[in-house]
Amino acid sequence: MKSQSWLWSLIAVLVLAGGSYGVFVLLGEEPLPRGIVYGNGHIEGREVRIAAEVAGRVVEHSLAEGSKVLAGDTVAVIDPADARDRLRSARAELAAAREARDAFDSQIATWRHHLMTAEKQLQRVRDLRSRNLASASDLDQAENAVREAQGRLQSLQRQRDAAEEQVAARAAQVALAESQLEKAEVTAPMSGTILIRAVETGEVVDAGQPLATMVNLEQLELKVYVPGDIVTRISLGDPARIRVDGLSRDLSAKVGRIDDFAQFTPRDVHMPDERVRMVYGVTLVPDNPAGALKPGMPADAWIRWDPGTGWPATLPVPSR
Repeated sequence: MKSQSWLWSLIAVLVLAGGSYGVFVLLGEEPLPRGIVYGNGHIEGREVRIAAEVAGRVVEHSLAEGSKVLAGDTVAVIDPADARDRLRSARAELAAAREARDAFDSQIATWRHHLMTAEKQLQRVRDLRSRNLASASDLDQAENAVREAQGRLQSLQRQRDAAEEQVAARAAQVALAESQLEKAEVTAPMSGTILIRAVETGEVVDAGQPLATMVNLEQLELKVYVPGDIVTRISLGDPARIRVDGLSRDLSAKVGRIDDFAQFTPRDVHMPDERVRMVYGVTLVPDNPAGALKPGMPADAWIRWDPGTGWPATLPVPSR
């Protein structure tokens, strides 16, 4: 009886062990095929801040979060009244400077005529003096007239040059005022989607103050980290797949960039056996035509570095 009891106990243990192994096989993690490596990270985008280039009050804007804008679209308007006043003042000063310069041009033309007349008179007096028909005093007066005309011309030319510099300076002020008036209309620096609005109509902003943050949702990236012994097998353009919560299907992607230098595994990689490894960053460029991906989304990714390996029916996420 004791031997039978022992036998039944042994059978029960074997059955229990076999059942446990079967459950483990059924529910256990399916390993990735050779030629595919897993990574995770967060979807990132190139964020650009839209800033005011002039100070003033925001009189209108179209910075709705989630709205799409095209490069060059007007997204906000700073009150242009002060800029218009500065432009009118600069244009008036430019007109006055041109008038002063033109006045010197008129005087220069007059004194050039006087100089020509004085030089002709000097030549006649010299001819008469050579025949003793003119006195030394007459010659001195003719020479003085030429010197006076030359001096006046030189003085007027210097004043005219200074007036021309004033015209250039006033023209630069007009150009600056026109530029400031144009900058009162804040335009989108690129095509993309408004992520964050940082201003409301009626607020007074300073030059350089950010009004909004935008991102191009068609140029998002996902950076994952792979061990050094794998990164040497990955090439630019290798296919990848990305999975984010809330989407019913995985998205296709490709390897767009591979870091040249290794680093310790970043904090946001949670697999214990990878935390102390030296890894390389691999940037994936996903297809996002419908704008389903958003910056900040956590994502899982699989990179197929061996073209001879087929994609499995399901892509498992390794246990953490």
